[in-house]
Amino acid sequence: MSDFINESKIFSILESSVNPDKGEVREILSKARECKGITLEETGKLLYLEDKELLEELYEAAKYVKDRIYGKRVVLFAPLYTGNKCVNNCLYCGFRRDNKQLHRRTLEIDEIVNEAKAIERQGHKRILLICGEHPKTDVKHFTKAMEAIYKATDIRRINIEAAPMKVEDYRELKQAGIGTYVIFQETYHRETYKKMHPVGIKADYDWRITAIDRAFEGGIDDVGVGALFGLYDYRFEVLGLLMHCRHFEERFGVGPHTISVPRLRPALGWGLDKIPYPVTDEDFKKIVAIYRVSVPYTGMILSTRERAEFRDELLSLGISQISAGSKTNPGGYEENDDHADQFEISDSRSLPKVIETICDKGYIPSFCTACYRRCRTGEHFMEYAKEGEIHEFCQPNAILTFKENLIDYGNDVLRQKGELIIQKALEEIEDEHMRVETLKKLKQIEEGKRDLYF
Repeated sequence: MSDFINESKIFSILESSVNPDKGEVREILSKARECKGITLEETGKLLYLEDKELLEELYEAAKYVKDRIYGKRVVLFAPLYTGNKCVNNCLYCGFRRDNKQLHRRTLEIDEIVNEAKAIERQGHKRILLICGEHPKTDVKHFTKAMEAIYKATDIRRINIEAAPMKVEDYRELKQAGIGTYVIFQETYHRETYKKMHPVGIKADYDWRITAIDRAFEGGIDDVGVGALFGLYDYRFEVLGLLMHCRHFEERFGVGPHTISVPRLRPALGWGLDKIPYPVTDEDFKKIVAIYRVSVPYTGMILSTRERAEFRDELLSLGISQISAGSKTNPGGYEENDDHADQFEISDSRSLPKVIETICDKGYIPSFCTACYRRCRTGEHFMEYAKEGEIHEFCQPNAILTFKENLIDYGNDVLRQKGELIIQKALEEIEDEHMRVETLKKLKQIEEGKRDLYF
């Protein structure tokens, strides 16, 4: 049994964190602005913040940390669902095996490629392959899909969200060119986990929570984690996930590349009557901000589960990656089937509309995959991120990839807004040599060259 999620310690921290002292909170926030992270005990204090003035100070600290580490860039991607057949019966998921209302389907390789091409036509350069847990969607399903997509498209990075595998399977994914391996524990509370996963392979808490350990052993050093908020008390889940992150650092010397913040949404045929532990918008904002100051080096991902206006608001609190133009059913980009989705989407805006909003908010859209191609992953990535230097690459690469997107896919309105954002982003590059080199590469892109990066 894995013992690195210490429930007794989590409950002890939470019990001692109620009604935090204002002076102590301000000391924690001051420490957070050093961009080195904070302890679990300090995080516990922030989780009980209710004072509006202190919450605003937390949000300001999160914004400062995000801009200091990553600059004003927002990375964009799209999920590609390859199948919705599943042997598990997770009560919160539309893919659960007992859902008789769902249209079941597993895409063939040519269908997966067509979906990738449809995503590429939107303007995306990175995708997330995802599917239910089923014998037909084993490691070979993913490796064949990656090989075919890389061969037939200009998609530059394929991340994978998949069920736990053996070490040798992760080696295959690494050899096939995986970007980030993503897996959510869903809930870190064992009793709730048991209740939500009554049958199936996923019912084994320990097999799932040790998946990333095996991924590291298999050579994958770029990983993403997340908890599904709404299954149990969000305060417990935040501390549980942070304990998980610390386990990676202690054992492998590397933290997660990304933390996702999904909030439970109803799904067709799910097995719940209601969301067990609803998370308000205000609490969700607090969660995002706390993650940002607790693990400043980590990218934070927000999906289309959240409504458009709220997603826009969260950009300033620490979110650094968002999906756009998403479909959550197999074949969804080429056709429409409302009875095949994993969950309800709240933000249905197209990629160009999302890009336009990002520009309006003063951020620069990014389609960058440079760290993966430059081998800035795992420990090498952490060297830059933890020292607050990764933005020296993020900002120029965001400028270059956004310029590509504007030329290849932009409309007149978007190009006009985009050029203004690019000029502003250029001015914000602190290193004079990097600014000059970025200008040179911009000229090359205008001349028709592509895939330039630092």
